[in-house]
Amino acid sequence: MDIQVVRAARWLTCAAFLLLGNFSVHAQERQSEGAAVQGDAGSTLPQPQTVAPPDQMSAVPNRPTFSTTAESVQPGVLEIEYGFELADGHQNVNGLVKFGATGNLELRFANNPVERDMGVAGFGDSGAGFKYRIFRQKNRRPTFSVLYGATIPTATRQVGVGAVGHSAGVLASKDFGPHHFDLNETVQWVGRPSAGGFDRNYFSALAYSRGIRGKWGVTAEIAGFSWTNAANPATLTIMGAAVYNVSPRLILDCGAYVAAYGQLPRVTFFGGLTYSIADLYHRGLKRPNPARNQPPGRTENARSVP
Repeated sequence: MDIQVVRAARWLTCAAFLLLGNFSVHAQERQSEGAAVQGDAGSTLPQPQTVAPPDQMSAVPNRPTFSTTAESVQPGVLEIEYGFELADGHQNVNGLVKFGATGNLELRFANNPVERDMGVAGFGDSGAGFKYRIFRQKNRRPTFSVLYGATIPTATRQVGVGAVGHSAGVLASKDFGPHHFDLNETVQWVGRPSAGGFDRNYFSALAYSRGIRGKWGVTAEIAGFSWTNAANPATLTIMGAAVYNVSPRLILDCGAYVAAYGQLPRVTFFGGLTYSIADLYHRGLKRPNPARNQPPGRTENARSVP
């Protein structure tokens, strides 16, 4: 039953993404005609997840979804994502630090400084990895990236996995006019703390986002993990969130995800932020003009190891 549900979710996400490709030509025509989101003050706003001008610092959020956008942080930019989760029997504070080593290579470090599950609290596991963008979207072709992450067992006893793990995946992102989609397919090797070796699972996700009015945007996602072991069966979640652009460098989010299948809290509430701290290459990136705020895009999530 677990395997059938997850396989169905994976095929549905892939099929949906491929079908949307049939509309890409129409979307490109709309973009060439200057189809942009209009703010409530009448200002023209760029599309979600578009690449920022080279002289302007702009955040590239992975939050609030479990999936990861294929887009990369600007070269030289140090960016953070921090947030919290609240549910019955589960609470945490989660973080992700990203650095644009080059135009296509993003270095990533994640950690949960606070983790509490079923009354047991402590420091959570950490993770380190990278995302490499192979090519940007063009015509029918989406932005395509690969992602690798390693779990570092830093958690307090009985809180984390307690063993080193690995994950590798492919990421695709595509704009269709004002609509943005992210598709993830990832395999994870979860370490066994006592027996040695690894258990394996698969992660699939399809996320959607768009700006709706002024600085506001919305995000939705369906995501699931396959069966890992007897203690960690398959799961499937459905998420909805609101996103607010304070400025291109600072983006806030809040929302909830519902457990559609698996042993998870019925509803989990969350909130957080994404902030571009500084350009460490000192290339003279300008502070963004508030009048040019891009609509909130959607957003590897800080809640999971990269």
